[in-house]
Amino acid sequence: MKSSRKIFVQFVICMIFFSVIGILVNNLTVNLIRTGLGFNFNWLIKPASFALAEYPLPYSPSDSYAWALFIGWLNSLKVIISSLLVSTLLGTIIGFARTGKNSLLSFLSAGYITIIRQTPLLLQLMFWYFVGFLGLKDDMSIHIKDIFKISNQGIELSVFTLTSEFSALLLGLSIFTSAYIAEVIRGGILSVPRGQWEAFRSLGVSERKGLISIIIPQALPAIIPGLTSQYLNLAKNSTLAIAVGYSDIYAINDTIINQTGRAIECFMILLTSFLVLNLLISNSMEIINRIIINARKYN
Repeated sequence: MKSSRKIFVQFVICMIFFSVIGILVNNLTVNLIRTGLGFNFNWLIKPASFALAEYPLPYSPSDSYAWALFIGWLNSLKVIISSLLVSTLLGTIIGFARTGKNSLLSFLSAGYITIIRQTPLLLQLMFWYFVGFLGLKDDMSIHIKDIFKISNQGIELSVFTLTSEFSALLLGLSIFTSAYIAEVIRGGILSVPRGQWEAFRSLGVSERKGLISIIIPQALPAIIPGLTSQYLNLAKNSTLAIAVGYSDIYAINDTIINQTGRAIECFMILLTSFLVLNLLISNSMEIINRIIINARKYN
């Protein structure tokens, strides 16, 4: 009886769910027909007719909307991957400093984490862009010979140049996310029983070697899930690039919507893009987590 009742309840819930979806789809279809737009992706092959400030591959306004979206997707990947690497490195250093024995470093890292976490990301991005870069005068720059230079045009290294928009977004995302990653690292390290610390110290193992070879391997299973969440948040936060004028996929989608009125199709492309990206990130981190867990079992 109980089994039949559960099946009936689940059936009713499914019917209600699909009915609601059907009503929404029907209303959407009717409204699209009334506006004369319909629902299609034929517009993707038409010329975009707008310029982009930054593009990793050749692009011109005569190229199609599809190519413009692809360029935006590459721009998004570039800033997301770069920010993941920088924020992980910075967050790991700060996390180690937070749990170390050096009182000054621990105090400074705690202050860094507190200030960054209590300040909105959008405000930080605006600061880095309008104050950190555009606030520099034309004749003002910070440079080290011909190797490194910061100006209102961005960051110039000996091998490549980063625009002010990309630089502001990279710094903003990396610094903001690093504060959260530092707390994830700290939590993972503190999750290791104190007995493990006392054990390697009693054997005369140095603090640095014990942390790297004994504590960190045990802390990784606790660190990876939290790290995955922060990576996913960083990928989604990258859509704030529109605030500093960076040509990511969200900003390009917004321009296309204004030109074509194809809001539904554009948002479907945007949602699918980030769904694929987030699935890649989460699945990759899950694979890493399994490798670590299996390695610990065999050890």
